[in-house]
Amino acid sequence: MPELSHDATLRELRTDRGVLRYHEAGDGPPVVLLHGSGPGVTGWQNFRANLPSFAAHFRCLILEFPGFGVSDPVDAPPMPAAERAVLDLLDGLGIAAADLVGNSMGGFVATRTAIAHPDRVRRLVTVGGMGTNIFSPAPGEGINLLTEFVEDPTRERLVQWLNSMVFDRGLITEELIEERWKLATAADSLASAKKMYGKGVLRAQAAAAFDVTPLWATLRKIRARTLITWGRDDRVSPLDMALIPMRTIPHAELHILPNCGHWTMIEQKDAWESAVLAFLLRKDGE
Repeated sequence: MPELSHDATLRELRTDRGVLRYHEAGDGPPVVLLHGSGPGVTGWQNFRANLPSFAAHFRCLILEFPGFGVSDPVDAPPMPAAERAVLDLLDGLGIAAADLVGNSMGGFVATRTAIAHPDRVRRLVTVGGMGTNIFSPAPGEGINLLTEFVEDPTRERLVQWLNSMVFDRGLITEELIEERWKLATAADSLASAKKMYGKGVLRAQAAAAFDVTPLWATLRKIRARTLITWGRDDRVSPLDMALIPMRTIPHAELHILPNCGHWTMIEQKDAWESAVLAFLLRKDGE
């Protein structure tokens, strides 16, 4: 297999909305991996450790959403920009349909794409990234810490937020903190985070929620076979958020991983890969 380093896999796609950057590796049916939000996040950080396992079976495309410091920023809110970027990537590479694997925000983007463009999504995998709080308070602990960071971006607040993402805090190394801090405090990245998690934005979203149909109420429209994966100990998107998706998506399976926070694909890497690959490689009808 060719080298799977950051630079060896990095690609660019020019679109009418600027340059999209993505990482590509492997041959076979296309799988698009969509990253989460939060300070200093990139698609490469989210999925780089999973790339060797997936690239052995699929043409893997790790998309970098606009506004997070890698792809060109666009003049649009992060979520709609990300949804458009998925279609731009598929169209630009001549891909009629693909499997979508989305973490957190990427899960919401993948879910919205599966609802709005069912012909473009063969199978859907989410890591959190859908549903709504039923028993747990909303926003969750991790979202509140994220808001505190974007309002006052200090290194200490970044570390507090990172610790809320995992069950095992040993994963939050100085190297990871430095990597996240460097990108999280870049102007484009910080501006994007504020558009999603600033206090005023969250208040406006809460007020507007009374006038729109929530995403969780439309999950029954998903036609793609769906695998919902979740960390049992997630403090960002608590596990009870999975209940409505599990019950309402027509062809949904739920896989819960113990001793695991929000970064399921990182913290329970081997178990998560085993479950997801088995699902994606399963023949239609099985």
